[in-house]
Amino acid sequence: MSKLPPDAKTRGLHELYAEDPEAADRLVWNREVDPVSRRGFLKRSSLLAMAAAVGGSIPFSDKMPGGLIPAALAQSDEPFTLEGKEGLTILNDRPINAETPPHLLDDDITPAKHMFVRNNGIPPAVENIDVDAWRLEIGGESCESPQSFSIADLKERFEHHTYQLQVECGGNGRSEYVPSASGNQWTTGAVACPTFTGVRLRDVLESCGIKEDAVYTGYYGADAHASGDPSKDSISRGVPMEKALEDESLIAWAMNGEDIPYLNGYPLRVVCSGWPASVSGKWLRRIVIRNQKHDGKKMAPPSYSVPKHPVAPGSTVPEEDFVTIQSMPVKSLVTFPKSGVDHALGDAMTVRGHAWAGDLSVKAVHVSIDFGATWQKAELQAAPNRLAWQRWTTSVEFPEPGYYEVWARATDEEGRSQPMVVPGWNPKGYLNNACHRIAIQVA
Repeated sequence: MSKLPPDAKTRGLHELYAEDPEAADRLVWNREVDPVSRRGFLKRSSLLAMAAAVGGSIPFSDKMPGGLIPAALAQSDEPFTLEGKEGLTILNDRPINAETPPHLLDDDITPAKHMFVRNNGIPPAVENIDVDAWRLEIGGESCESPQSFSIADLKERFEHHTYQLQVECGGNGRSEYVPSASGNQWTTGAVACPTFTGVRLRDVLESCGIKEDAVYTGYYGADAHASGDPSKDSISRGVPMEKALEDESLIAWAMNGEDIPYLNGYPLRVVCSGWPASVSGKWLRRIVIRNQKHDGKKMAPPSYSVPKHPVAPGSTVPEEDFVTIQSMPVKSLVTFPKSGVDHALGDAMTVRGHAWAGDLSVKAVHVSIDFGATWQKAELQAAPNRLAWQRWTTSVEFPEPGYYEVWARATDEEGRSQPMVVPGWNPKGYLNNACHRIAIQVA
């Protein structure tokens, strides 16, 4: 692991990234610098956003050093926003990562404006994306007949499917681990459940021929490494063939009936719901059929991996003791009311939210107002399709004035329930599925 330069905390992050990307990432992860305070996502991919923010074109934009803040923004107290997004909390801008407050996830189908953003690298410049010229290559050592498809080819040659699919970052909830784990400090908002429209990954792969020795798939996107080095991938993950061949695994070009939002993978992405969202590659350029476990960027431990056995907080875990995350654990979210509201004594309060369980369905959701001493069962709706979250709702009454917390706990179809406290620590802070709770002041 490289040493941090002595002046790292006071230098521009763009300079440090150019010299030592790993050191710069550690500064951001440990919150020793605050990239969001730079009020922008100042890479070539955000040129249009910058121009809109300053009120006109930037003639010498090609001369701007990476990470530079236009003075018009640097001297303003107005927060920098993400185009097409509303109300998201920005965690990082190199790469861009932003989560959604729970109360903004109350819709049954997550709107595009409230879809969280989880990027590992720099998205392709939006002005350089030509949908008509975009190609998806299918290949790999276990592909019988490698082919290349335009988006028009995909739409014309294969049956279209639309599913509502839950997508959650493997590190959602990371901020609650002690000691803290490296990575974006997600609270609860790196999750969404919009609809996706596209073609089945299975249909496309089968049209190219899947050899008998195929065991895994891998994807490659058009996003660049955060350092800007064109020889490096930002991320290249995949799933076993069994997951890739599920009905719900899609190559998608639309979300909620419209183009996929730019920061969520426009114009083409893969969606393999129920597993960490990192297996659902964005800005999709290539899929490979492998005769071994995919070995792309961020497939090796500790990325998206957890210890095989419980470890003491803060422990160093050898690579051979990790296992790759597959299906995500059971989880729930309170989306109404918003945490911190006042409530009148004597009035029943409606509480609602969503629950999901990776590859499984949710069997029950319970709610507590006495810190888990007692629980009442909520009404739980069936999912609109497999791998979508499920709406739950209930009504609670408070016995006297004071401060209360409403806790939600989901149980999956195999009987596993959310823990009431943060589960076992792991080096990267993955899979925190502790009960979600909100604060209520009753008067």
